[in-house]
Amino acid sequence: MDGVNLTSLKQIYNPNGDIFHLMKKSDNGFDGFGEAYFTTINQNSIKGWKKHTKMTLNLVVINGEVEFIIYDDNQFLSIKLSPKDNYQRLTIEPNLWVSFRGVGSDNIILNIANIEHNPDEAINIDLEEIEYEW
Repeated sequence: MDGVNLTSLKQIYNPNGDIFHLMKKSDNGFDGFGEAYFTTINQNSIKGWKKHTKMTLNLVVINGEVEFIIYDDNQFLSIKLSPKDNYQRLTIEPNLWVSFRGVGSDNIILNIANIEHNPDEAINIDLEEIEYEW
């Protein structure tokens, strides 16, 4: 889907604690830095639909497992991410709808956004407004 990129990320295993790479300014998908934040989602809970009009999202699941659904022009893309089974960075450019569901327990997502949060640049709608069978 145009505007969506998955980037494989490096994991370095160490008996004293592992290293999980996330992003360098030279990486594809880096579009400046506005803010970084963590969000959680409970198992079987769904957040969304949201469409950012200016913000580029760079999402990494650092704990648990999360299913992301991206929607544009009657086309859906489903991606499940976790540090254990599919450790990748999901980059979502502006003007795409996104929703996500907690698959695992203790789900934590990190977003590195290119701009600071501004509630006026995002559109939120109820889950029922875009039909998707979870």
